[in-house]
Amino acid sequence: MKFVEKIEEHAERKQRALSMGGEEKLAKRREKGMLNARERVHYLLDPGSFVESGLFSTSMQPKDRDRTPADGKIVGFGRIESRRVGIVSNDFTVKGASSSPVNSNKMEHVKKVGARSGFPVVFLGESTGARMPDIMGAKGIIGVNNDPQQYMRLRTNPWAAAVLGLSFGSATWYSAMADFTVMKKGACMAVSSPRLVALATRQEVDFEELGGWRLHSEVTGLVDMVVDTDEQALDAIRNYLGYLPSHANEAPPRHEVPKGSDEACEGILDLIPEAKGQVYDVRKVIDRIVDQGSTFELKPRFGKTLVTALARIDGRSVGIIANNPFFKGGAIDADACDKAISLLVQCDSYNIPVVFLVDQPGFLIGIEAERRRMPGKVMNWLNALAQCTVPKFSVIMRKSYGLAVRNMGGSNNANEVAAWWSAEVSFMDPRSGVAVVHGISPEDDPEAHAAHLEEMSRDTSAYDLASINGARAVIDPRETRQYLKNMLDVYEDSYSGGVGQHHLRNWPTGF
Repeated sequence: MKFVEKIEEHAERKQRALSMGGEEKLAKRREKGMLNARERVHYLLDPGSFVESGLFSTSMQPKDRDRTPADGKIVGFGRIESRRVGIVSNDFTVKGASSSPVNSNKMEHVKKVGARSGFPVVFLGESTGARMPDIMGAKGIIGVNNDPQQYMRLRTNPWAAAVLGLSFGSATWYSAMADFTVMKKGACMAVSSPRLVALATRQEVDFEELGGWRLHSEVTGLVDMVVDTDEQALDAIRNYLGYLPSHANEAPPRHEVPKGSDEACEGILDLIPEAKGQVYDVRKVIDRIVDQGSTFELKPRFGKTLVTALARIDGRSVGIIANNPFFKGGAIDADACDKAISLLVQCDSYNIPVVFLVDQPGFLIGIEAERRRMPGKVMNWLNALAQCTVPKFSVIMRKSYGLAVRNMGGSNNANEVAAWWSAEVSFMDPRSGVAVVHGISPEDDPEAHAAHLEEMSRDTSAYDLASINGARAVIDPRETRQYLKNMLDVYEDSYSGGVGQHHLRNWPTGF
């Protein structure tokens, strides 16, 4: 056989490149129940679909070339549910998956091909940050960061990220920039490690305090979902991408509707209290309206007075923004504003219609709200809503008061507004209006209070709203799913093929 030596040499080089950091390091990961970088790739992608890019790359440092297979980052292309994706998987067994000029080039290549050819890119994060001494000095830092568009985000194609271990540097940057980020408990996402923080600030912190899952799911909101295992994180990415198109210039895929989806809405009245002061969990209402089993909630631990989710109605992807009276009576706080904007940006970028489910007493007020820049956040939300070009449908379930009426799609901020016959719309809760205008409570003068309350409650019903065409339909709550199915049909844009104008595609990636 010809070229025997070349064939043998190639096989040997390939085996070394695939060996990652060696069997000892890989065994330690197995003992901890952690998948290695290549196992993560093969778990996520359709079997046999991975095409690697840069397998034979190594460190530029001569002394490290034999110790840096694939230079610590495994990148390439594959398929998820038969659709093409790009992937970057950090190999922590090779110099902590630290970033170098070579592997940064590999990452940039996958990003550019994904944007050029129109498919999602997935980042599996676990990295110690920049590699030293490779990037020290002017030549080093410019060699790594010589592309002014490296961190530009135009949302031409979806990005998804998983934080699966200690993640600093590029693993953090791309997780923060992604459209969807899932984090495994026990992982850490931060700018720098606790050791470097201690050196710089003389402050001792642990990984969890610095950048653990509670911080990013409950305080910063940078993480959309928290899971327990690598496999759950990778499954979440597969599920998430199923709601989105491969790129911004096509409509999301349509799925088969599970049996029983239409019938579920018949029981919606069992979930809604008749008394206005009683609370309920709006997530149960959402599950009755959307296709069975299709609710994919985002940021559930953050801004709890508002629920944001991807879901499907009649097989079509939709974004849900719903007030949740179960927390703070549904009053909209600063985190809820950020959360709503995040979903609006995503829906406008990827052609996903938005559904508002409204039951809110207004914005949360007080000193803390002002310190959290509440006026700016409210205006940002309205600005994003005005620029959002996908179809928007608002269903007023119970109360809707104040300027927040607009934020939740009222006053022509949605293409279509419907009201349940239980809806009440006004500048403020009539009971609060009596206290503000007349300064009395039911205990002070029951008869006068009742008369003033009747006055303040005038023209607040669903039918009053419909009489001025502020609601184009008044519906029985049990008709909500069918109403939304009809509207999705009506607003299926045959001119553009369901593709919006993407005015929000370059909205900032963080908040």
